[in-house]
Amino acid sequence: MIKNIKACIFDLDGTLVDSMWMWPDIDREYLGRFGIEYDDNLKNEIDGISFHETAVYFKNKFGISDSVEKICKDWEDMAYDKYKYEVKEKPGCKKFLEHLRSKGIRMGIATSNNRSMVDAVLESLNMKDFFEVITTSDEVKRGKPAPDVYLTTAKLLNVEPKNCLVFEDVVAGIISGKSAGMKVCAIEDDFTKEVRQKKKELSDYYIVDYSELI
Repeated sequence: MIKNIKACIFDLDGTLVDSMWMWPDIDREYLGRFGIEYDDNLKNEIDGISFHETAVYFKNKFGISDSVEKICKDWEDMAYDKYKYEVKEKPGCKKFLEHLRSKGIRMGIATSNNRSMVDAVLESLNMKDFFEVITTSDEVKRGKPAPDVYLTTAKLLNVEPKNCLVFEDVVAGIISGKSAGMKVCAIEDDFTKEVRQKKKELSDYYIVDYSELI
C-alpha cells in the first residue's frame, strides 16, 4: 500500500481518533437549547464540511439568532473537555504512525475540525509530534468534499498529490482525497457503518484498524 508513497495525510475524527460518537449528542443538546428536535439525518447533511461551514448551516437551517462565531464558541466549549479527557486513538493508530516514521514517510493532518480541539486531543494522546503539517478546512477556501484541504496539506509537505496516501472515515472525505488526485484508504468507524459499502467502492483500500498495516 505504501509503495511509492512519500506522505500520508490523515483526517482526524473517526480516522486518527475515536470521536465521532460525541457529535450527535452535542448537536442534540445544542439544538435542545432552542427547543429544536434533533434529526438523525443531520449528520449526513453536514458530513465533512468545516466547523465554520457547519455553524453557518445550523444558523440558516434552524433560524438561530446567535452569530456564527457564537455558535462555534458554544460547540467548542461543549466538546473541548471530551477531546482533552475522553477521546481515544483508533486501534493500532500510534503504532502505525511510528511505523511510518521509521520508513521516513512524512505525515500531515487535513481535518474539518476546529484547531483548538485538534491541538487538545493530539497533545492529550501524545500524537502531535508525528505530524509536520496540520490543516483545517477553515483555513482553505472550500471544505470537504472539495480537495482544497488535502491539496494544501500536500503542498505544505512539499509532496506531489500522486505520492500521497489519504486515510479517511467518511464519504465526503474519501471524495475529497480522490478529487485531490491521491490514493485513499478508508477506515472502519461505527459512525459510518451504514455507508460501509459505499466507502469501499469509493476508496482504493479499506481497513478495520491500523494493525492490519504493520
